Amino acid sequence: MVEGRWRTAGRALVRVIVVWAVSTLTMLALAGLLPDFQLQSDDGDSVTRTAVTAALGAGAFGLLTALVWPVVVRALLLVPALILGLLVFFLNGSLLLIALWLIPDGRGAADPETAVVVAAVMSAVASATSTALAVRDDNAYRRRLSRLADRRRRRSGEDGAGSGTPGTVFLQLDGVGHDVLRRAADDGVMPTVAGWVGATHRLTPWRTDWSSQTGASQLGILHGSNHDVPAFRWYEKDTGRVMVSNRPASAVELQRRAIARTGDGGLLTVDGASRGNLFSGGADQLALVLSMAARRGRANRSRAGYFAYFSDPANAVRTALSFVAEVAREIGQSTRSRLRGDSPRTGRGGLYPFIRAFATVVEKDVVVAAVIGDMLAGRTAVYADLVAFDEVAHHSGPHSRDARLVLRRLDRSLALIAKVADHAPRTYRIVLLSDHGQSPGETFESAYGLTLKDLVRAGCGLPVSRRAGRSRSGAEARDAAGDALRGALHRQRTDGEDERPEPGSDPVVLASGNLALISFPDSADRLSREQIERRHPGLLHTLASHPGIGFLLVRSEEHGSLVLGPDGAEVPIAQLSDHGPLSAFGPGAAEAVRRTDGFPHVADIMVNSMYDPKAGTVHAFEEQIGSHGGLGGEQSQPFLLSPLDLTPPVGVGAELVGAERVHRVLRRWLRECAGPQVPIGTAAEPSPPDTLTP
Repeated sequence: MVEGRWRTAGRALVRVIVVWAVSTLTMLALAGLLPDFQLQSDDGDSVTRTAVTAALGAGAFGLLTALVWPVVVRALLLVPALILGLLVFFLNGSLLLIALWLIPDGRGAADPETAVVVAAVMSAVASATSTALAVRDDNAYRRRLSRLADRRRRRSGEDGAGSGTPGTVFLQLDGVGHDVLRRAADDGVMPTVAGWVGATHRLTPWRTDWSSQTGASQLGILHGSNHDVPAFRWYEKDTGRVMVSNRPASAVELQRRAIARTGDGGLLTVDGASRGNLFSGGADQLALVLSMAARRGRANRSRAGYFAYFSDPANAVRTALSFVAEVAREIGQSTRSRLRGDSPRTGRGGLYPFIRAFATVVEKDVVVAAVIGDMLAGRTAVYADLVAFDEVAHHSGPHSRDARLVLRRLDRSLALIAKVADHAPRTYRIVLLSDHGQSPGETFESAYGLTLKDLVRAGCGLPVSRRAGRSRSGAEARDAAGDALRGALHRQRTDGEDERPEPGSDPVVLASGNLALISFPDSADRLSREQIERRHPGLLHTLASHPGIGFLLVRSEEHGSLVLGPDGAEVPIAQLSDHGPLSAFGPGAAEAVRRTDGFPHVADIMVNSMYDPKAGTVHAFEEQIGSHGGLGGEQSQPFLLSPLDLTPPVGVGAELVGAERVHRVLRRWLRECAGPQVPIGTAAEPSPPDTLTP
């Protein structure tokens, strides 16, 4: 045992010496290449003296990064992650200037700009050298990860003892549909997933609610209820505010409502960790959780995930360099797409390259590191969301080469997590799942020359932009509104009716992928079809007959809620089936619409875009060529990839429908692993069967 410790210490000492030597050589090389970086006195020094100066500088820089860097990162914990990633270079450069200042006789000097470059190169080289020395030593790799986990446990006072029962890691690949995952596995894009499918895991599709987006799906999966979440964005008349699922204030309120409805804290309330999610799931361990991001100061444990990752200077520099490379990659890919004349195409300039780099690099690196730490700490349940694919597919398309490259990198992250599971103190079952898919297609504005908001305003007889007014759809909507208004006035004169169009405020039009919600904020209640037609006689006909719109949902005073479709189709919600206006949208569409119609905050007019079953395309009402949020195509078909030693999600021949039922499946799996892991309060509703339709 003593001999093993001496051997381990000897290997560690050798690694330190090698990294120091490589850093010294790197510093010498940079001093020879960069004119504003010197390691000699003004009178010149011998080669030996210069080498000693470089060794002193490299050693001082290494010590400063090891000792000072974690303190600096903790002090900057409240800085937004995007800014922190950019500050990495400048902070490292500052440490290098301090290291050069510590060299005796003032032989080290560099301009601030040069110091940033030198520090970045030295950190990258040191990190690569250290990694290369440990690549062939699995025990060293395991010990390093274990030490990091032990350090974290000691700081938090946790018991790191393993458990005889297996833990569960839920990894959500945001926006990856069932068919996309299947093709990626079959084509060799995701070899890790391909090795799981059929051999150790079963692949099961499931169907989302009408609102096929992360806010509704993840709230249902983590908290067991997504009641009254009609879309990604919606207007609430009782409070006068717009709810947006990815805003911290809205996420806090949605989580509060779900907990109040179910009487249960969430899926992760017992020894759980939530990483990179919109909602906490009741977990105590948090990192990058939006519903907790509004907290300030030390109470915001969600931001601690940044410190855990960026406290390692090698991690910080590696992620910063990858961030810059991803920005350059996006600029190159968008330029090539523009030169090729790809269609459909959407704008990818402005801040988007940096937003994409945050999602595909910073968020992924921090979340993966947090999951690895959770596994080495032996936590019972971990749920993490990797958003890289969803972000890229929105702007490049879910079937594009850009999106497939992201899937390849995500697969490498899955392989790393699976490898770390071998070193964890307990056995882990890894469940892969998605919250929705994405459907491709040209945007509504690109196809028809105006936005849906422009079309609504034209249908209401309100002013629109000159470009929208000149479009064919805008002109037709304006003419239809004028004809309907003249018809209403004519009926008043001939029949003596007192039905002048009612004045009202401008409509609020909010887009959520290919789903849009139209609300009239001056009315406290949901407007009826009859009220809308008295206000804006041509609006509903203009929308329902437009070729880019599949169907509308409105309330009628005479018939109850109605679905309006092309060619004058009108179907009461009670008689709605998957045929008629909804025939193109596949099985389950009628039930999804019927459920949303019962929400308290359903809009006055719900608008779903057209869907072409042959091409699989929709029209997003946002600037997205890969979209989700409504009905139509792959966006409604996510997946569950679960270990074979867990019970099947549904019975043979049955279909898993809705995020709330997925929650019950995951909760059942946690109970199978180690007894009841989610406390069920007395206020919780009884769980219906996990299957819905045979």
